[in-house]
Amino acid sequence: MNRRHRATAAITLVCALALLTSTGQAGAAPVPEPSPSPSAAAGSPPRYSNADLEKVREQIDTLYRKAGAATDAYNLAEEQTKKQSGEIVKLAKAIVDGQARIAALKDRAGAQAREQYRNGGLPPGAQLALSNDPKLFLDGLNQVRQSQQASKSLLADLTRTQQDLETYTQDASSNWEKLETIRVEQAKAKKKINARIKAAEKLESRLEKKERDRLRQLERDAADRAQTAWLSSGPVKDVSGEASEGGAAAVAFATAQIGKPYVWGAEGPGSYDCSGLTSQAWLAAKRTIPRTSQEQWRLLPRIDIQDMRPGDLIIYHADASHVGMYVGDGAIVHAPRPGRDVTLAGAGSMKILGVVRPDK
Repeated sequence: MNRRHRATAAITLVCALALLTSTGQAGAAPVPEPSPSPSAAAGSPPRYSNADLEKVREQIDTLYRKAGAATDAYNLAEEQTKKQSGEIVKLAKAIVDGQARIAALKDRAGAQAREQYRNGGLPPGAQLALSNDPKLFLDGLNQVRQSQQASKSLLADLTRTQQDLETYTQDASSNWEKLETIRVEQAKAKKKINARIKAAEKLESRLEKKERDRLRQLERDAADRAQTAWLSSGPVKDVSGEASEGGAAAVAFATAQIGKPYVWGAEGPGSYDCSGLTSQAWLAAKRTIPRTSQEQWRLLPRIDIQDMRPGDLIIYHADASHVGMYVGDGAIVHAPRPGRDVTLAGAGSMKILGVVRPDK
């Protein structure tokens, strides 16, 4: 009987995984409840074998990695939104200033027209021609030249300001369109993040407490195996670099956050995502770096693993969707994923893409 129930539970688990991987949005289909077993009492054989739970662990890990990639896309869109909004504010101010300048120039043009009216409606040249006094004629000639230059300057200034105003208005309209496009992308990323996290949580929630404990142990075992293999391959055998002043400050900040929860999109002070932690740590060291792990990988100077020192950032996975800060002795501090806290981990516990140095 126990063997039959274990087989039923295993089939249920496989069905759950198949449903999760076959849907467009992970977790869109309901995950079946495990079949109840009268033998599921204290001391009874587990419903799921380690091999079954290993499949669960791999699926959950995949879902959270995909959520991490979507989080990077969300964070990048957030940064672009801030930048675009700032540009729009600048353009709005420029438009207001331009409108005020045009109003002032029109007032000056009106003053010139009123002055001409007070002189009988005659243009300065005609008034000069009617003068019989040679001295007044010469003085008037100079005034006419100055007046003509002023009028030309006023007209040119007015034309240029109107053109600038049109350009500002067009740029503002274009920036609004870009902003809306970014917001759409951000909303898509947010939807993906929530769907994948929900799917992972739903899959894990189908496990009993003892099974969740075993799942956590499998996670630790997998990380330990990866770290051991990485260390035995010798990449950090000759690593002995000392932290720079900035690197030491960044490490001090990052390690002080240990125990705070991972929250996607968070930059502290109460919670962080992976790149939120590293970017804020280097900001505390008075160095501004890109917000996302993908941008950190793309824009920061790259170095060899053998040359790394505390404070350097290790980028993980082929899509650069995760980042941790090297703290020395083959370890990193990082914000792992939803449901976990900022912690120390083996630098080789995940697939390393490369290392970057913010203060190179």
